[in-house]
Amino acid sequence: MDISKLKVKLKQKEKELKILRQKVKQLEVLSEVSQTIVSNRYLKEILQLIVTMTAQVMNSKICSIMLLDEKKQELPIAATQSLSETYKNKPNLKVGQSISGRVVKKRRPITVLDVTKEPGYTYPEVAKKEGIVSMLSVPMMIKEWVIGVINSYTSHKHKFSNEEIKILQAVANQAAVAIENTNLSQEILAAKEALETRKMVERAKGILMKELNIGEDEAYKKIHRKSMDSRKSMKEISEAIILSAEMKKEF
Repeated sequence: MDISKLKVKLKQKEKELKILRQKVKQLEVLSEVSQTIVSNRYLKEILQLIVTMTAQVMNSKICSIMLLDEKKQELPIAATQSLSETYKNKPNLKVGQSISGRVVKKRRPITVLDVTKEPGYTYPEVAKKEGIVSMLSVPMMIKEWVIGVINSYTSHKHKFSNEEIKILQAVANQAAVAIENTNLSQEILAAKEALETRKMVERAKGILMKELNIGEDEAYKKIHRKSMDSRKSMKEISEAIILSAEMKKEF
């Protein structure tokens, strides 16, 4: 066989092997992200692990997760693996005035070859100082709602491939699931707390109605008034009323 042809074949095989290794690494990271999401860690810790692992697989100079503040229509940084205080403390991005904001509005990935020369990029000075050039931003979605974005920056000009976009979008989707699950857990805890408070207030009302010979509305008003005056929750006031009634029984 011709030596030159053999060299070409070897280079092709090396390229294929490199791509295969990269895909294996990407799958491993996606698997780790999945395991992180179903763990018992707090949301902040989960998001921090996601950006760290994503930066590794994407060879990112900086990777960040920005969550949408719907009331302010801003995108503050929720997690980043960057140690730079300049990057972490930069002002929140406005949804209508930034690349990431366009991702939120259009609900699709956007790539930028050089953010330092991109008219729509909000902080080119920060980008120059941090040495970041190319950017990939993908939406984090729960059903039809965008809740934030994941941004990946490189230290050199880089044209992101469809494969890279798909990988980051897959990570973004899993991160959105983690946030949804955490929010649901918080809602469940809040509902349980509300139910416990309601039961406690009902018991306390019953005690006051019996001891003071008053109606239900008046008993509720007394608990509410005491709560306001003492700056304590109605649950705390109700617990005190119940405890006092139980102590009277014992003595």
